[in-house]
Amino acid sequence: MEIVSCKFTIGQVIQHRLFDYRGVIFDIDATFQGTDEWYEQMAKSKPPKDKPWYHVLVHGAFHTTYVAEQNLEKELSGLPIEHPILTHFFEYFQNGQYIPIVN
Repeated sequence: MEIVSCKFTIGQVIQHRLFDYRGVIFDIDATFQGTDEWYEQMAKSKPPKDKPWYHVLVHGAFHTTYVAEQNLEKELSGLPIEHPILTHFFEYFQNGQYIPIVN
């Protein structure tokens, strides 16, 4: 079994390289877990399926996104994000990072 290393972590605020939005990572897949149909329609830059993909709450929006690691970069402002379901995943924001709810 291959161990996959992820560049980003749950609770980290990120910036999308191509679409220039900010968000926070709320889940991580070690490899692409969507359908081939979704990939063909949505992943126009054809990022690798065998690298990490991230579930992201988009700042100032009501939706989430599913993004390949290559399309993300660390967001440097240190500012929190706004999303209506943020409190379902995170307890609070500290030092530029969201702290996940521990069940």
